[in-house]
Parts: sequence; structure tokens; C-alpha cells
Amino acid sequence: MLRAWIGELWFHRAIFLVVVLVMLVVRLLPLDTTAGHLPGPDLLVCLIFAWMVRRPEYLPAPMIAAVVLVEDLCLMRPPGLWAALVLAGAEFIRARSALTRELSFFVEWLLVGGVMLGVFAANRLILGLAFVDQPAFGMALLQILWSILAYPAVVAFSRYGLDLHKPATGEIDERGRRL
Repeated sequence: MLRAWIGELWFHRAIFLVVVLVMLVVRLLPLDTTAGHLPGPDLLVCLIFAWMVRRPEYLPAPMIAAVVLVEDLCLMRPPGLWAALVLAGAEFIRARSALTRELSFFVEWLLVGGVMLGVFAANRLILGLAFVDQPAFGMALLQILWSILAYPAVVAFSRYGLDLHKPATGEIDERGRRL
């Protein structure tokens, strides 16, 4: 009933913000304070890219930039750089949304993995040129590899948990426009 009342578009945008808020709160909790553990995947990037492949109209660019900027500030990263790079990667995927509709999941996974590696490389390069302290290269690379490996789980959660699917050929939205 809520979905029909506020519309599909705003319903999914609200769901996205709730999921991001939960992920950020869990990430900020001091669940394990001992050093030496492997870094986990960047689930926010996985979520943004998965939604961008499936329904790019649900995530406007200002929302992506704001969410990742808030994460930058909460995690004490250089503010704005990661947000700008993730936004550039998301817009790269958005520009290919018609192509990704017809791709198999394996090819989609390779595309998203390539974008994640490109965003990671650009971040390392820019931070290196600015002489900013960075995590060890191996740990950062391991986090990106974990993110690429976690992407199918995030897609499954988005598809089956949040009912976010790729639009079928000829599918129309609530305004009667073709998707």
C-alpha cells in the first residue's frame, strides 16, 4: 500500500537510503577492535553499481554524491574524492544501461568489476599525486577484490530482498513511459 501511495520511484529511493543508513551504522559500530584483520568489501559501492545496472532512474546523481560524501565524512576519508569517483563510475554504468539490460550476469559482473578497479586505481593515483597517506596497497586491493566477489550477493539481495529487477523489454513505468 505504501508503495502505491508514494510511487515506485520514491519508494525505492527511500528503501535505498534506509539500506545505506543501516550499512553505515553497522560499519561505524566497534564490533571488532583488534588489529590485523582483512578488510571487508565496500558494500555501498556494490549496492550503488547493482542499482545502477538494474534501475538507474532510482538513483539520481545528487543522491549518490550525498550518500558517498556522508560516508567519506563518517569514515574520515578525504572528503569528496571517493564520492566523485564513485559518481563517475555510476554515471559510466548509467550511460550503458540500455546495453546492460541485455547482458548476461557474468558479463555484467565483469563490467562492474572493471569499473570498480578503475575507480580504485584513480583514487590511488590522485591520493598518491597529492601525497596523502593511504592504506597499504595490498589491503586496498584486497578490499576491491572482496567487493567484486561480494557483488553477486548484493545483486541477489537487491533482486530477491528488495524486488529490484532489470526492466523487461517493453515494460512501462507508472507514467506510461517505456523503460
